[in-house]
Amino acid sequence: MFDAPTSYIDLGQIAIWAFWFFFAGLIIYLRKEDKREGYPLESERSPHITHVGWPNLPAPKTFILPHGQGTKTVPRQEPAYQVNATPTEPWLGAPLTPTGDPMLARVGPGSCPTRDNEPDLTYEGEPKIVPLRAAPGFSVAEGDRDPRGFDVIGCDGEKGGTVSDIWVDRSEPQIRYLEVAVNAGKKVLLPMGFAKIQKKAGTVKVLAITGAQFANVPAIAHADHVTFREEDLVCAYYGGGKLYAVPSRTEPFL
Repeated sequence: MFDAPTSYIDLGQIAIWAFWFFFAGLIIYLRKEDKREGYPLESERSPHITHVGWPNLPAPKTFILPHGQGTKTVPRQEPAYQVNATPTEPWLGAPLTPTGDPMLARVGPGSCPTRDNEPDLTYEGEPKIVPLRAAPGFSVAEGDRDPRGFDVIGCDGEKGGTVSDIWVDRSEPQIRYLEVAVNAGKKVLLPMGFAKIQKKAGTVKVLAITGAQFANVPAIAHADHVTFREEDLVCAYYGGGKLYAVPSRTEPFL
C-alpha cells in the first residue's frame, strides 16, 4: 500500500520546488535575451569559426524606437567588420599591429563599435548633447571659471587649438565635451574625461595626444549635435592616443 502524497509532501516543499523551477527558467530566459546582440561570436582571425553556446539564440524580435526613429530587429545579420591591423606572427593570438595611422585604426585602446549615425535624444525627442550656443538656460556654474578661450595643450606641450564652446548633456546636466577650434577653421570635440582644466594658467591640458594630432580628430557632421557613431570615433581617437600618440608609449618601461 502506498502512502498518500500529503504524508511526505507539504506546502513548503511545493513552494521551494516551484521557486527553483522558476529561477532556472528565469536564468535561461535572461541568458537567451542577452544574446540578441553580439552573437554568434566570430573569430576576427578565422571568420569560419562561430560560437553560440547554450542556450541558443532567441527568436528575432522587433523593437519600435521612440520619436519616429523606425524599428530595429535583433538578432539580425551583422555586416562584416574590417580589422585594420595585421598580426605580428602567423599563429592565432599573436599581437596585432595597426594598419596605417594607428590613431584612426580603431584597434586596441582605440577600438569602438559601429553604432547608429543618429544623435542620442532627450525624453522630449531633442538632441541630448549640444553646445551651449544651442542650449538656452544652460551656463557655467557660478564660481567656476569658464574655459572658453583657453588654449588646449597636448602631451608634448604644444598648442593644439582653443576652446570655442562647451557641449553639455541636457538630460544629465554636466559637461560632456569641449569644442576645440584647430587650424584651418576646423572644430573638433574633446571628451571631458581626457581634459584637465588648469584654471590659474588658463589652459586645458590633454595627455592623450600631441598638439599637432588635434588636427586629425574625427570631425562631426553637424555643428549643433553629435551622433552615437561620431561620439565613438572621437573617444576612440583619444583612447588610441594613450598608446599610439608617441612612439615611446608602445615600448616597454623596463
